[in-house]
Amino acid sequence: MRHAHTVEQVRAAEAELAGQPLMDRAVAGLAATCARVLIRRRGRVYGSRVLVLAGSGDNGGDALFAGARLARRGAAVTAVLLTPERAHPAALAALRATGSQVTSDQEVGLADFSRADLILDGIVGIGGSGPLRPAAEPYAHQPRRGVLVAVDLPSGVDADTGEVAGAALRADLTVTFGTHKPSLLIDPGAGYAGPVQLVEIGLRPPTAPVEALQHDEVAALLPRPAAESDKYKRGVVGLLAGSERYPGAGLLAVAGALHGGAGAVRYQGRAAEEAVRRHPEILLTAGRVQSLVVGPGSGEDTAESLDDALASQVPVLVDADGLTELARRGPRALAGRSAPTLLTPHAGEAARLLGGDASAEQVAAARLRHARELAARYGATVLLKGSTTVVARPDGTARVNSTGTAWLATAGSGDVLAGLIGALLAAGLPPFDAAPVGAYLHGLAGRLAAGSGAPITASDIAAALPAVWRDAAQGDRPQEGRPQGRRAGNVAGLGD
Repeated sequence: MRHAHTVEQVRAAEAELAGQPLMDRAVAGLAATCARVLIRRRGRVYGSRVLVLAGSGDNGGDALFAGARLARRGAAVTAVLLTPERAHPAALAALRATGSQVTSDQEVGLADFSRADLILDGIVGIGGSGPLRPAAEPYAHQPRRGVLVAVDLPSGVDADTGEVAGAALRADLTVTFGTHKPSLLIDPGAGYAGPVQLVEIGLRPPTAPVEALQHDEVAALLPRPAAESDKYKRGVVGLLAGSERYPGAGLLAVAGALHGGAGAVRYQGRAAEEAVRRHPEILLTAGRVQSLVVGPGSGEDTAESLDDALASQVPVLVDADGLTELARRGPRALAGRSAPTLLTPHAGEAARLLGGDASAEQVAAARLRHARELAARYGATVLLKGSTTVVARPDGTARVNSTGTAWLATAGSGDVLAGLIGALLAAGLPPFDAAPVGAYLHGLAGRLAAGSGAPITASDIAAALPAVWRDAAQGDRPQEGRPQGRRAGNVAGLGD
């Protein structure tokens, strides 16, 4: 599990360790990582051109101290001070003692930015907020040939939310200290971070408000039949999906559900004839279910289907047309419901559920904030789809997933996901587990289906689910894919 803590939590954890050499540990890990980057890139540290962009406080100090270590190994280091009057005095003295160049001339900085082998972004740390200051903004647009390493997080990215208010530096690698920050796991900020290396410095923060499941946690949560299980004991998922106008949505939801760990799938939509022809395993008779999925392509039946689902005493997943109907009714439609409810909107559907308080673009730009707001407003667990999937509970705790691929943006992909998660609910997982596990498997299935990069269909995603389930069930495997989606390494204590 990757845990991400807020700035306030990090500051409190640091205060508890006052007097311990936290900065020394952070700088050692940062410098070691930079040295390895240069060795991979040039074969050596000696003679490499390194540019340190140093802002105020400890973040700039970390960058300056790391620059001093690289200079002592023979790198040609130049430090550009963005706020000279507030530069970290001890770190600045350490760098000057190596004979390295220190300047506040931003023209020099921009020129070196273009030709350096490695750039350390220590402009803004976790305490920063809002857009980059005018002196720093040009670096976000300046071309470069070297590797940019962000210190703790990329400058211009909000640490707690991943929101990007304006220009931001785009890192090739981020070295973060003590714990992950939510911005390193959630887009758009995560898209600026590159691979993330975690340097352990001894922090003992409290329970994390944001988490990301890894292979081991997914393996532990996957439902497995016991020796005495039958199809009913394993759970039955009911699908209120598909209509005369949109029969395919029901078929794809069935395909996802069949691979989701439940013992049986009970289909209750208008595409029954075609559904049983494609999937003879499904049940068409009425009967008891352990979860319900309502909305994928439900069309003209949506209002009645939503009424039936919300009146039940089993977990309900509301998707697609069901969300549109729920947005018309508002949060009061879920008032008094005792069984769990899971909403699975994309950004546009989330905007409608919020009643026009935010546009789809605003939802996508502030995923964590809007997922939390939706969960609190509706009293439900919310899975907000996107390049980073955010799952939020009404209490604000969240899990994120980035196993997906852009190839998942294809018609019917969400129907497969709804069926998959619905089956996990029927198998006994609570919504806060079923949603991120389903998103994790769905993302891996999309990657597997796309291979090295090819267009895929929703049917391809469903067909890949058994293989990724088998792989995930083994556990103890690194998560691959987008750079920010990889398992974070621990570089503390490694030699440089």
